[in-house]
Amino acid sequence: MKQNEKKIIPIFYAADENYLPYLTVSICSLKENADRNYHYEIYVLNAEMNTPDCAELKKYEEEDFRITFVSVSQQIEKVKSALQLRDYYTGATYYRIFIAGMFPQYEKALYIDSDTVLLGDVSELFNVDLRDNLIGAIPDGAVAAVPAFRTYTKETLGIDAEKYFNAGVILMNLTQFRKENFCEKFCTLLRQYKFSVAQDQDYLNVICKDKVTYIGTEWNRMPIGGEADTPKLIHYNLTLKPWHYEDILFKEYFWNYAKKTAFYDRICAALNAYTDEKKAADALAEKNLIALAIKEAERADNYYKKYCQN
Repeated sequence: MKQNEKKIIPIFYAADENYLPYLTVSICSLKENADRNYHYEIYVLNAEMNTPDCAELKKYEEEDFRITFVSVSQQIEKVKSALQLRDYYTGATYYRIFIAGMFPQYEKALYIDSDTVLLGDVSELFNVDLRDNLIGAIPDGAVAAVPAFRTYTKETLGIDAEKYFNAGVILMNLTQFRKENFCEKFCTLLRQYKFSVAQDQDYLNVICKDKVTYIGTEWNRMPIGGEADTPKLIHYNLTLKPWHYEDILFKEYFWNYAKKTAFYDRICAALNAYTDEKKAADALAEKNLIALAIKEAERADNYYKKYCQN
């Protein structure tokens, strides 16, 4: 590396056209708090996205902050028939699986969900030493807060809730991913067993078991966990979206950055248009998810009992 050349930090998001306004809020917050001694390559993984909103997001580019839209349609087509989708999940949740193969120039990379706001310097997260582990991640606060989910990870995956990580914020050891043929392992397991509760997150936890560097919860704080510490990254996961509900913990951070984007009025409109019927559907989806977790944990042929107990 040349003396004046800045270290590159590759950061990946995944989004469809409907999520671009919220992705823009996340990138706005990331850029505002990032150490400018680095060069940031931001990649938005998508399925042939073509909308004027892309041009709005590209306005955040500058010399050391590049934004590139990358189609993963070809990759996703290979496993499309085996994908599990439910409720608010879309195919975008699986895009991160293909990063190691699509970007051989990088040794490590960050993946961040679009429903996030960053309050800390993202370079600090990127510089966590993974050693030979596959992944750096944060234990899932939503799982820790719900007894049925805690039982699910233990009884269905063979993973204690304290070690079950959330896949919305992960530091990926791409070199190790390639050495261990991670994508092939994922695709094989995808066809072998159908995880229906947390879908790709469950697959990641199973494949990466005992190969995880655990990072502080301040880097993936969820509203469901309460105000336990000062967050560096807030993740409005599951149905806890401040653009749908007015009583979400940490909502002020989201709106602070939303006001700085061209999508502010549209995001406000989404909040005002979120009907009681939609809220009732969210509540039902949460209830059904808990019931599904209980059912899967009790199955005599679930993944852990079928493949790990012999």
